[in-house]
Amino acid sequence: MSSLLIIVIVAIVVLAAIVVMFLKNYRKVGPNEVLIISGGRKRSVTLPDGSSRQVGYRFRIGGGTFVRPFIEQAQILPLEIIPMNIQVENAISTNGIRCNILGTAEVKISGDEASIHLAAEQFLGKPVTDIRDVALRTLEGSSRALIGTLNLESLNKNRKDFTSKVFGEVEQYFANMGLKLLSFNLKEITDPSGYLEALGKPRIVEARRDAEVAEAEAARDAIIKSAGAKKEGDIAKIVAETEVAKANQDFELKKAELQKSLNSKKADADFAYELERHKLNQELKTEEGKVKLIEKESVIELEKKEIERVEQELEATVRKPAAAEQYRLEAEAKGMAEAKRVQGIVEAELIEKVGQAEADAMRKKAESWNSYSEPALLQMMFDKMPELAREMAAPLSKIDKIVMVSNDGTMGTSKITGEMASMMTQLPTVVKSLSGFDLEEWIKKMAKTKNDPGKLSPGDPDEG
Repeated sequence: MSSLLIIVIVAIVVLAAIVVMFLKNYRKVGPNEVLIISGGRKRSVTLPDGSSRQVGYRFRIGGGTFVRPFIEQAQILPLEIIPMNIQVENAISTNGIRCNILGTAEVKISGDEASIHLAAEQFLGKPVTDIRDVALRTLEGSSRALIGTLNLESLNKNRKDFTSKVFGEVEQYFANMGLKLLSFNLKEITDPSGYLEALGKPRIVEARRDAEVAEAEAARDAIIKSAGAKKEGDIAKIVAETEVAKANQDFELKKAELQKSLNSKKADADFAYELERHKLNQELKTEEGKVKLIEKESVIELEKKEIERVEQELEATVRKPAAAEQYRLEAEAKGMAEAKRVQGIVEAELIEKVGQAEADAMRKKAESWNSYSEPALLQMMFDKMPELAREMAAPLSKIDKIVMVSNDGTMGTSKITGEMASMMTQLPTVVKSLSGFDLEEWIKKMAKTKNDPGKLSPGDPDEG
């Protein structure tokens, strides 16, 4: 480590120590305190009597100052107000009456230089209670001495004078100690013998008597004055009521005249108002008619423009497209008519050819039927009968479920079988209605032929 750095560190430490010492020895006090710094060189001070003396201390009221360490020391002397309660017992007045007094007082150390010197010499380093005790003993002694020079009755009457005498009595004593009496109040004076109370009893009785007499006289005077006042009041009331009635009468007359004038002016105003209102209504109706006429003309003009716009819109959106559509439909109709005409011609020719073909087929079929013998026709009918029976029973095959209710106790299935048999018995009638051939008659003939073969009639099926 270099010597320069060591020097710097030492300088910083020394400076810090000086600052700490300065701060530690810089003493401050409030405005209600005196800082007494003793131990310095002596100085001359002038006392209140004009003499001078040497003292080895200095002081500062409020603020702060630096106290040199190891040479000076600082102590605080309070300048605050010191309250106290004064109690003097068994003090004897000039008329030999013992009494007790209670009072309050406030003292403090004076703030002038001479008083501070005196108080510092006597109270520096002592608590406030010691200053209070010294001042309290001085006040109680002076008060007791003053009571001995006064009559108890005059003391009770003139408390303010007693307070002034106390101030004058202790002023010099306190000045010698650097103290100052700020206030003194005599709160209570009592005597164990009851002298003050006895002095007050005649006065109390006299005061009560005077009060009762004064009260009776006051009541009498009050009654007299009340009667006179009532009389004067009644008279004044009658006069006042008369004047009020007269004033009311005058007021009502003036009010009636004013009301009459007001009604007349109001009628004129109402008439003028109604006349003006009718004029304004007529003008308003005229203006409204003009406005309505203008509105109607505007509406008509707007409707004309709207009609023109609608016509133009119809022309653009309906008529021209309708004409184009009509032309298209007419062209399509002409084309369709031509196509239908050609188709009709084709269909007519086709129908004619189909009819001719069907006629030829029917003719050939008729020729074929004519060439068939009766047994062949019967064979064909017998071949077609199963197909015919199947077609007749086809509706029954499309039924999913049949519910049959029997009232005669027979089975439903037997009824279905009976219905089918009944349908089959109608086949000869169907064949006869379709072909004119009586199948039932032919079967009967065939049964007779089987029983008697020689009795076949001409034209029976077995003839051929």
